[in-house]
Amino acid sequence: MGKQLKDLTFEQWLTHVFDHPVEPFKQEWYWDMDRDWWEEDTWDTVQFLTQAFENAAAALAPYSDAQLNQGLWFLASNACSSHMFALMNESIPWEARRRCVLSMHQLFEQCFARRCSPHLSHIDEPGANPLNLVCYMWWDILPIGGAPTDHKRRDFDEAILQVMESTLQLDSIPCRESALHGLGHWQPQYPERVGQIIDRFSMHQPHLPEKLQ
Repeated sequence: MGKQLKDLTFEQWLTHVFDHPVEPFKQEWYWDMDRDWWEEDTWDTVQFLTQAFENAAAALAPYSDAQLNQGLWFLASNACSSHMFALMNESIPWEARRRCVLSMHQLFEQCFARRCSPHLSHIDEPGANPLNLVCYMWWDILPIGGAPTDHKRRDFDEAILQVMESTLQLDSIPCRESALHGLGHWQPQYPERVGQIIDRFSMHQPHLPEKLQ
């Protein structure tokens, strides 16, 4: 096992997450059992995620689309890391966690909307940018689902739904596809709320590509 990383700066954390080669037919860096690691379910994680997402255009600019796909998958999926569990850690103040959730809109607006190619991932359109994959799968691989019967989760779930709804307003096929994908996963828990979001969106977007419709 690699060494535990401690007292990382934001820039060092970005390097830890994103500054790795992406090579065909080789597994991603984070599957290496000897890789360096750090404690992920923490206040620092929430702060770093928020800073990266709110300033995605500048913070993620040094990395290739393939590196971003690899690193963002590492952040989002609990098969790869525990970063997103920090958003559920009630020892961290709610306002900090809420800001982090809402900052995901900036990730879509400043990164995915600008760098993804206009391909649909749910039908595997050929020629897509490597970043399209994690954009499409973001809400699917995030280890967070709706919990309408848990009153403690009401504000948290609403923040997630707000981000998916705001992402639908971006003039980006991949971002809209991602939001619709996520809303599909949340529809069983929030059928009325999700229905309202999609109805409002459809009313104002009558000329969507047929395959996205």
